[in-house]
Amino acid sequence: MHNLHSWCNSIMGSPTPQKRLELLMNQPSNRYCADCSSPDPKWVSLNLGVFICIKCSGVHRSLGVHISKILSAKLDDWTDEQVDFIIEAGGNATVNMSYEAFLPENIRKPRPDSSIKERSDFIRRKYEFQQFASSNAQNEYSISSCNACLLHHGPSNRHLEEQQTGIRQTFHNNRRKKDAGHKSIKNMIGMVEFVGLIKVDVIRGTNLAIRDMVSSDPYVILSLGHQSMKTRVIKNNLNPVWNEKLMLSIPDPIPPLKLQVYDKDTFSTDDHMGEAEIDIQPLVAAAKAYENSGISESMQLGKWLASEDNTLVKDSIISLDEGRVKQEITLKLQNVERGELEIELECVPLSQ
Repeated sequence: MHNLHSWCNSIMGSPTPQKRLELLMNQPSNRYCADCSSPDPKWVSLNLGVFICIKCSGVHRSLGVHISKILSAKLDDWTDEQVDFIIEAGGNATVNMSYEAFLPENIRKPRPDSSIKERSDFIRRKYEFQQFASSNAQNEYSISSCNACLLHHGPSNRHLEEQQTGIRQTFHNNRRKKDAGHKSIKNMIGMVEFVGLIKVDVIRGTNLAIRDMVSSDPYVILSLGHQSMKTRVIKNNLNPVWNEKLMLSIPDPIPPLKLQVYDKDTFSTDDHMGEAEIDIQPLVAAAKAYENSGISESMQLGKWLASEDNTLVKDSIISLDEGRVKQEITLKLQNVERGELEIELECVPLSQ
């Protein structure tokens, strides 16, 4: 125990959060995915404190951020507080001791070459239903999930209250579901293959609709298949600037990316402020082509032309910039009197 504290202290004194995270990733138990033992995992569940591989991260995303909030060890910007939280969780070995405390001998963990169905079945039983967990793990999960939301959203965000309420409800529901039969899990969503990830930078809204007396409190919901995420609420602003990056797994077959804008209300249902839909297949195709091409210089890979038949405000360019395949899009919101939304998409292949 003394050596562990000494090592943690050395991590605490490292110069940057990213460097500290790299040192943590290099600990023996964190060099392999907590769920399937694939080597060199590059994804982290902030709520749970485990390092996982790209395939398992897709299943974790399908659970919802109230159960597992996934960040990339390489692609996301980390704070000292977030790294501290992972250190306190203890890493893969400590977390697995709690969540696999009563793993039956007839239940086998997934392997690196396991199917998505096998991964989904095991991961849901492990974290969502907590069928193998010690009683301490359930209490720790409820507390750590609330703390992880604090780290991700900040203590003043109203979204934190919603997340915490959802976490508490999920915790109580999980206790009732823990002994649910294996058969009921097979019919749940999430048993799909993923072809990559899409990072959505929700940049800004322009001239949005008024839904309160003279303004609105807008936020954006992103949906891709069964996954959804939302931005923070910006108070009293018809030209909000979010600059908020959200990550979703890309299922196969590839569905459209849906965006919905709402006005946050305290005492009534949130008001609709428009919507849009984007076909991301050209972006994914461009990313796949680049991945196999060996091209290194920046260049234009494609163009989506603005016309009367689509909702583009201007032409949308798919480009290769410093090894990243991106697409800048400005959309006219639909089913609303006015409003535009500016976003940037980046397709992240499974190899990253």
